[in-house]
Amino acid sequence: MTRFLSLTALTFAALLIAAFSSPSSPSDGLLLVANKGDRTLGIIDPNAARQIATVAEGGVTGHEVAASADGKRAFVPIYGNSGVGRPGTDGSTLAVIDLSDRKVIHTIDFGHGVRPHCAVLGPKDGLLYVTTELDKSVTIIDPLTLKIVGSVPTGQAESHMLAISSDGRKGYTANVGPGTVSVLDLAGRKTLAVIPVAKHLQRISISPDNRWVFTSDEEKPRLAVIDTATNKVDRWITLSASGYGTASTPDGKWLLVALPDANAVAVINLPTLQVVKTISAPSAPQEMLIRPDGKVAYVSCDRSHQVAAIGIGDWGVKLIEAGSGADGLAWAR
Repeated sequence: MTRFLSLTALTFAALLIAAFSSPSSPSDGLLLVANKGDRTLGIIDPNAARQIATVAEGGVTGHEVAASADGKRAFVPIYGNSGVGRPGTDGSTLAVIDLSDRKVIHTIDFGHGVRPHCAVLGPKDGLLYVTTELDKSVTIIDPLTLKIVGSVPTGQAESHMLAISSDGRKGYTANVGPGTVSVLDLAGRKTLAVIPVAKHLQRISISPDNRWVFTSDEEKPRLAVIDTATNKVDRWITLSASGYGTASTPDGKWLLVALPDANAVAVINLPTLQVVKTISAPSAPQEMLIRPDGKVAYVSCDRSHQVAAIGIGDWGVKLIEAGSGADGLAWAR
């Protein structure tokens, strides 16, 4: 009897220790969402499928977010109060947010209005690349010192979104108003080419093998497929409605495309570049993000204030409540 009580006590103590020592955030990562309407960064527990906290950005809204390599910080460029190419305020700062303390701990000042927008962490050099539209450039920030260390000219206005090759050597910007894509030498910090695509573009992504770059035609229901070897549009993929954000699964099997006007997501077979499925989504899907393990795709839905979690393979959809104007997404490991 005494031995049984001792074992029971030990088991109970172990459970108590585990309960109090377990982290408050999921061990496999957090989903971050830029809630434009609320001017907050939303922190989502993907396991519980709920937004567990918000962090006020301190002023005019940010549209996009990136996470540090260690998952401890978020970087939110403060864009302004308008859409790309429209009249409004010109953001000049980037908010650095501590994800544990859930507060802004630093502000990086670009020195003048640049409308900073898309932030991407370099996969090899670990530097933070931020599109700075009004300077027609991508600004480079050291995420450790939080200092601006350089810039890359894009040669085009409204360089809104950025994709970086997996080897970290090249960057590609979607230049909205000009309807072009700039090809950048990130190490050499220069423009290699400017590719004419359409009248107006939105969003951009690159395939895992770096062979294709994808960008959506804002005026026609089609997706441009750019051959990175030739820096030319190789073909167009016809969509059921105008596309927006895109993302590929790490295994190179699928490309997902948000279709805001259709409240849907198109699934494209990457090897064949053919649309094979369309999935219903909440109102105005915007940005696509594939979880690092490739099992779930997340799409922010602007007007519904939600993020849709789409199972890769079974294509089932689960909805997560977010904030007003849910847009930019990032994964914090």
